Amino acid sequence: MNLRRFQRALWATLGALAGAGAVQAADISGAGATFPYPIYSKWADAYKQQTGIGLNYQSIGSGGGIKQIKAKTVTFGASDMPLKPEDLKEAGLVQFPMIIGGVVPVVNLKGVQPGQMVLNGATVASIYMGEITKWNDVRIQRLNPKLALPATTIAPIYRSDGSGTNFLFSHYLSQVSPKFKETIGENTSVQWPVGIGAKGNEGVANMTAQTDGAIGYVEYAYAKQIKMTYCDLVNSAGKTVAPSGESFQAAASNADWSHAQNYYLILTDQPGAASWPITGASFILVYGTPPDVAATGEALKFFDWAYRNGAKMAADLDYVPLPDSLIRLIRATWKADIRGVPAMASASDTKRM
Repeated sequence: MNLRRFQRALWATLGALAGAGAVQAADISGAGATFPYPIYSKWADAYKQQTGIGLNYQSIGSGGGIKQIKAKTVTFGASDMPLKPEDLKEAGLVQFPMIIGGVVPVVNLKGVQPGQMVLNGATVASIYMGEITKWNDVRIQRLNPKLALPATTIAPIYRSDGSGTNFLFSHYLSQVSPKFKETIGENTSVQWPVGIGAKGNEGVANMTAQTDGAIGYVEYAYAKQIKMTYCDLVNSAGKTVAPSGESFQAAASNADWSHAQNYYLILTDQPGAASWPITGASFILVYGTPPDVAATGEALKFFDWAYRNGAKMAADLDYVPLPDSLIRLIRATWKADIRGVPAMASASDTKRM
């Protein structure tokens, strides 16, 4: 190859690399909760088709997302455990809810179909404390008089990573069982006394499906997508409810976001006959003074697009889209608390799909 041809080839290669770098730089980076991953993935595919901008989201658990945003290795973090106002202030972060969904108990027990088994919070807490070890325990039989329950050993499956799903599940069990609250407590990561650990909602779903006699807890979209045997639950009103978009919405309808400082609100064990007891919001974390204003602006454009255009996609996966009134509050928070990002149209100015 002569020098001129070599130079042309070199410039062509450098141009291609530069173009690839520009495309990659335009992609939005985020990490955290596995709870909302199915809907974030669905939104990302649709958004890229419309805009050409991709979303590189690492589904690593809420604890990992909090660590990565604090380390400034991603543009946004995602957590199903809201950070307290004092923690947000210390880290310089702004928090807002993105979507609402539900955590459901799932079982792998021969002869039991989805929705056939009923559990209550106290019984689930006793299983995860190691007090109930067989499926034919009288406390489970009392809740399921029509099921022929075997003497199979119960294999509790739990999240081994720091996660918001862990937080929602352990927060709920702490509310319904004083002993659970005292001995295990609530957090993104707790010391489970019995069972088998698995990473992510995906890991818990897979481990439960592979283990005879298992019980686990996952975001409902995972249970629905791979046709897992979910359980109904007895809620705080004493009513047996099934997991669904409607029962998550019933729990969310009690939420008073306008008086929740920094949107710090937990939706477990809400009142109401139709409320699903392990309902939760998933939150986004960004810097109030972004280290990369352009990247944060692109992320907010994606979230804004999802609020306007993603409601039906969310409902199809049995998540609960946020109400327009809450979205208006969130846009006002962006304008007031995040420096240097473009203003977004109010929810009433756009047609949500």
